This record gives sequence, structure tokens and C-alpha cells, in this order.
Amino acid sequence: MSIEERSPLKPWVGVPGEISELFRPHLDGLAEEMIEEILAGVPEYARPQDEEYARLVRLAVEGALRQFVDLIMDPDSSWEPVAAVYREIGWAEAREGRSLDVLQTSLRLGARVAWRRLAAESERYNISRRTLASIAEGIFAFLDEIARAATEGYTKAREQEAGELEHRRRRLLDLLLAEPAAAPQAVADLARLAQWRVPRTVAAVVLHERSGETFSHPSLPPDVLADLNRREPCLLVPDPDGPGRARMLEGALRDWVAAMGPTVRVEDAAKSMRWAREALPLARRGVLPSEGLVRCADHMPTLVVFKDEELVRAVAELRLAPLRGVRPRHRERLVRTLLSCLQNGFNATEVAARLHVHPQTVRYRLHQLEELFGEQLYDPETRLEMEMVLTVWLNGPDAARDAEADARD
Repeated sequence: MSIEERSPLKPWVGVPGEISELFRPHLDGLAEEMIEEILAGVPEYARPQDEEYARLVRLAVEGALRQFVDLIMDPDSSWEPVAAVYREIGWAEAREGRSLDVLQTSLRLGARVAWRRLAAESERYNISRRTLASIAEGIFAFLDEIARAATEGYTKAREQEAGELEHRRRRLLDLLLAEPAAAPQAVADLARLAQWRVPRTVAAVVLHERSGETFSHPSLPPDVLADLNRREPCLLVPDPDGPGRARMLEGALRDWVAAMGPTVRVEDAAKSMRWAREALPLARRGVLPSEGLVRCADHMPTLVVFKDEELVRAVAELRLAPLRGVRPRHRERLVRTLLSCLQNGFNATEVAARLHVHPQTVRYRLHQLEELFGEQLYDPETRLEMEMVLTVWLNGPDAARDAEADARD
């Protein structure tokens, strides 16, 4: 938007045009005085060895003075030349890592010098108080405009800088998750450019949106490497076992189904990612609880069992054959009872508490299972195998069909 569009009243319109002719011969001396005051009052701008920076400061001061005088003579004169200079200054401030406060200070100092000179010369040129007031109003409006131009350049530089940093962090994430592992020096070099401190340990997290609705970007600490725009959104969390890290992740990822791989050394990040990828589909299917962050380290037996699900189902066809003759409505109850018995050492009281039934109910079902399976039910060599196949069966199509049949009955 142009200055004309933003400032329809143009306060400098009220300043008599001949004032510009009075000011113009004094511009060089005023510029020198303003530059001297700015360099003395803003140490960040005092760079005697930096000729390019000194040139930019002089260009900004002289350009602003000429522009202001031109606006008095012709309120419709082009604003773009001086606006371009101040956009460049704002850009430089951002690249120098400073806030715009320093620039605002320099603008105030320059305006103070200009007003001091104007006040000193007003009696000599018989400038009325009304005209002085119009000039003051014009100066303040003019300062707002050049400050706005500087802010535009500053904002653009910060956005570009943030984009560059984000790009480097995504490249670093890809490098850390690559197999085989990247050379430590390559990781260190890219980490330095990405402003990321290489930690001692990491854990990978893979994500899936809980719903199709627009999600809010998780609020994560700056040391967490994240890429939510890839086909498989993921994070790499430094020092995942540190104080407060688990609570932070739970809160930040509440809108996602999230699976976190085991804690590993940095060079083994890809291994953590592999386990997280194994866990996420199981969490989405309901095999693993998905209400909070799914930690692979807490579900390793299940992950191992489901590593080759087809093989386990083939074994299940053999081991669970005696259950085929049981009505679907009753089959799932027996399967759940048997799995709980295997997990709790056939302790009827503990199994009853797990299944929320009476211990006598457990004993009755166990008697039925003994009739179906015989002595193999207590065979130490088959118990682990039975536990594995029962876990898979309960999360597969057979259990779903039995649930449907139970609902129909």
C-alpha cells in the first residue's frame, strides 16, 4: 500500500511550499549533524571500519531529508526511493540480529536534531507558530512512514531467515534418520547451521492426525526437530528421558496418535524410528492404547508378536483349532480368559479381577478350556506360543466376527 493510500490527509500539505526552498540549502549540514548525533547516541551504528554500513546510514539520513522537503513542495512526489532505503535498513537490522528498537532510537535522535535546528531558524525566517505546528505534524507522520518501511524489510528478512533455518532443520532430520547412519562430522556440521545442539540420546516419534479436521500445530520446544508436512509426519526428540519431557510431549501431541520409539544414541535414530513405525499402525488399530503417547519401550512383547503377524496367525490356526467348535458368542470369553490365565499364572483371583468377573466364573471357564486343550494347556513349551497367538487372534478378523455374532445373538 502506498503512502498516499495510507495517509489521505497528508499533514505536510498544510506547510507552505516556499518553506522547502528555505530548508534545501541547509540539508547537507543538517545531515552531518544528524549522523553525528545518531552515531554518538547509538553505539551499534558506529562502525568506522565498515564503509558499506556508513554509506547506508548516510543514504538513509540524506534520503529522508530530501524526501521530506520534496513532500512539502509536492505532496504527490514519489515515496518509493526513500522507502526502498529504509526497507533495506530494516532487512540489515534483522540480519544483524537486532530488534527494531535500535532503529527507532536513531529515528527519534534524528528528528530531535531536525526539530532543534528548525526551532533555532524559525525566528530568523519569521516562520509562524501555525506553520511550525504543521511542520511538526508532518515530521511525526513522516517518521511513521519510514518506520513502517523499515518494519516491512525487517519482517521479510526474519521470515526468510526462519524459512532457511526450517529448511536446514528438515535436512538435518532426514540426515539423522538415514540408513546407514551419516558420518558424525556431517551431522555436526549441519547441526551447527541448523542451530541444533547434538544431544547424547534421542527418540523418534511418528504421528497421525486423530481426525480429518484441521489440526493445530503442536507447541514444541525449539530443540525438537519436526516435519509435519511429509507423508509420514515425525519428530526427533533430544534427551527424551529428561525431566518434564514426557509431560511436554503428552500435552503437545494430544491432537495426534503418536508413537515414540525407544531412547537411543544419536547415530541410532533410524532404529528408534523403525520401532515407532511398527507401533503406530497397532495404535491406530486399537491393539495398543492410543489415548496418550505410545511408548514402544512399554509394549515390546506386543510389538515383537506383531512383527510377523501372518506367521503368528498360521500358528494360531493350529494351536487354537479346539476352539473352532465353540459358539462364537462364547469363544471370545474363553480366549480372553485363557490369555489372562497365561499372563497371571492361572491365578483365578487375579484373572477375575482383570476380567471383572467372579473367581468361580474363571474356574468354570478354565475347566472348559482343560476339556478342549487337555494337558497342552499347562505345557511350559507351548505357553509362550499360546500367549502370542491369543494376542494376535484377539486383535484380528476372527475376534471381530465373533463380536458381530455375539451382537446378533
